Amino acid sequence: MVYSQLLCLKRTRRAAFAGLLALMSSGVLAQPTLADANLEAVPAAIGLSQPVGLAFLGDNEFFVIEKASGLVKHFLNGVQVGVPLDLAVNSASERGLLGIALHPNFPTNPGVYLFWTMSSTGADSTVTAEVPLMANRIDRFEWNGLTLAFSKNILQARAYQEDAGQPLRGNHNGGVITFGQDGKLYVLFGDNGRRGFLQNNLKGPVPDDPFGGPEPDAAHTTGCIFRLNDDGTAPTDNPFFGQTPYPSVDRLFGYGVRNGFGLAIDPKTGRLWSQENGDDTFDEMNLVEPGFNGGWVQVMGPIRRVAQFRELEIAFGNGTLQQIRWPTSNISLNPITAYKRMWHIKGSRYTDPKLSWKWALAPAGIGFIDTTSLGTQYDGHMLVGASRTTLLNGYLFLLPMAADRRGFAFTDADLNDLVADNPAKFTIDESESLLFGQNFGIVTDIETGPSGRVLLVSLDQGTVYEIRVRS
Repeated sequence: MVYSQLLCLKRTRRAAFAGLLALMSSGVLAQPTLADANLEAVPAAIGLSQPVGLAFLGDNEFFVIEKASGLVKHFLNGVQVGVPLDLAVNSASERGLLGIALHPNFPTNPGVYLFWTMSSTGADSTVTAEVPLMANRIDRFEWNGLTLAFSKNILQARAYQEDAGQPLRGNHNGGVITFGQDGKLYVLFGDNGRRGFLQNNLKGPVPDDPFGGPEPDAAHTTGCIFRLNDDGTAPTDNPFFGQTPYPSVDRLFGYGVRNGFGLAIDPKTGRLWSQENGDDTFDEMNLVEPGFNGGWVQVMGPIRRVAQFRELEIAFGNGTLQQIRWPTSNISLNPITAYKRMWHIKGSRYTDPKLSWKWALAPAGIGFIDTTSLGTQYDGHMLVGASRTTLLNGYLFLLPMAADRRGFAFTDADLNDLVADNPAKFTIDESESLLFGQNFGIVTDIETGPSGRVLLVSLDQGTVYEIRVRS
């Protein structure tokens, strides 16, 4: 296609999206819709309060967890049949009951793993200060068909954020968990606002906060991806096992992570993928391999664009990258300096994202379509949901996997540089070819069930949707 034709096509496409946005603002569009007219989205579970994750027990049976209530709800054939567990959670900001995963040998092994933020009051709380220091937990429970009984603690991680000069915070907890094909438990955990070694900041501040750091002691093992045995111990084949004087990094698979809401295993290869949110710029999709260093806080997006990252964050970020203890003026002007300033543990490697958005679109849950039931053209590709409703009332993107499944196979030449150069936050420019659906709200989890059902969780709509061929 010649350039003039391509430009005309892009202008036509963007005009169509402008029309869709106008319709949305008028209230005409309300229900989730899909770009493929042969597909539809129908409710699989309704009436939920801030649902954030699900786990299949069978073809038509699943658990749903609720962020703020701390409830685990049991659904069978679309009907809630029980509440097996009620946890006393602190749900201030991004805290709460955040992640669920079944043991890979379930139900022979009845273990159900939950990531949650424990309230210090013994009851549900939304008060930011009402948590212990290490309130983010993964606990193992056992399912007996009716209830979930506590079995053992798997992990305790940082939650309380006290930083001089700014209010208490409750964000950047991550909380997504999943078992890999290797039988290990993977955990995406946010930086909790820390600015220490695991955030590639070797010059301080020292200490990182009133509780220690910046070295990765127990309270500063944040901004990372854990890889754990099913009993919570560190696998001896982890990339940093026994290689540093800091025992806490034995459990790490990667670090240099800001925060994210998406973690998924590629069903075709067993490789791990994550989604990561930037501050104002350079949201990321990452292939996470052993020893992964995502580059935060030195860079978001491809390192070759670190000067642009610096420029945009200085212009838009009020002088700091969330925490006043690390101003945007610290960002390097060139890739070589940015790389040198990172913490290079033996066995680590900095890795560029496989896709970035120049200005934040705030993605959230990710998952793979592991079925041909929607059409063979979709099997094995990745879905990405939104963490805000600002764009298309909650977009749903389809990212087509490359033949080697180590990246994406884009059809739009604008994405050949692996960056969607949108002109402002929450604009779809250079992502139009990825649009799969809209009006899905805040999508926090995407799962394919044992029979090939593709379900996704909409937090703000209180609904689990099934994507299926139109009946």
